[in-house]
Amino acid sequence: MSKAWSAIRAAMAKARRVRRGETPSDDLDGTLNALRTRDDLPPGGGALLDLVALAARGSLAIGQLGQTLDGRIATVSGHSHYVNGSEALDHLHRLRALVDAVVIGAGTAVDDDPSLTTRRVEGSNPVRVLLDPSGRVPADRKLFRDGQAPTLVCGPVRPGAERLDTSGDQETQRSPRDVLAALSARGFDIVLVEGGAKTASSFLDARCIDRLHLLVAPTLLGSGRPGIVLPEVMTMDGARRFDSRRYTLGDDTLFDLTPAG
Repeated sequence: MSKAWSAIRAAMAKARRVRRGETPSDDLDGTLNALRTRDDLPPGGGALLDLVALAARGSLAIGQLGQTLDGRIATVSGHSHYVNGSEALDHLHRLRALVDAVVIGAGTAVDDDPSLTTRRVEGSNPVRVLLDPSGRVPADRKLFRDGQAPTLVCGPVRPGAERLDTSGDQETQRSPRDVLAALSARGFDIVLVEGGAKTASSFLDARCIDRLHLLVAPTLLGSGRPGIVLPEVMTMDGARRFDSRRYTLGDDTLFDLTPAG
């Protein structure tokens, strides 16, 4: 187990205490400054430390998506294992280990049957949140039967899960803000929006993402399922702009993006 990764997890625990007023913020600042000088940080470790600093200030929603150079997350058939390499997958699992809850849409649950655990790294599994207002995800998915972590469902509940109460009718699509508010009411203030593309796009369009981790593989598909899709704009003035930092994760590039403005 990486000592630096253990220190990052401990720093996130300290950030939670800072947010609750149990630890002085100066103490966390010193911890983060010391960590940034280490030469054994995992790939993308600087981006993780930035998330720790943000988590100490209040609620935090992180978006994550892996894609090809031409912005595809899967082939036309939906095959996506794996767009990104092992270092990028490790980074995703580290993100899961740092957050309270991880959110996916029904399409991801149907196509990929993910467990949303931290099996590639040391750390606790997050609470799993499924957005499935029409109840189309089969009851045999791992989220409902593997017992690895609690599963909350925004929509009709199946055995092995619990309803996430949001405002309004559960059988209609709830807004990203409704979902985040419902999770916050349960004490889940650090949230990873893992996908798929439709879910990540909806949270971005609602301006509910504080930090976006876009993992880009040096691969071209030329066709397939797109990643981020936002409403059309007629001029570049309407483009969504981000402040960017870049990290190398094996053959992949992590774009650590903060909404500008």
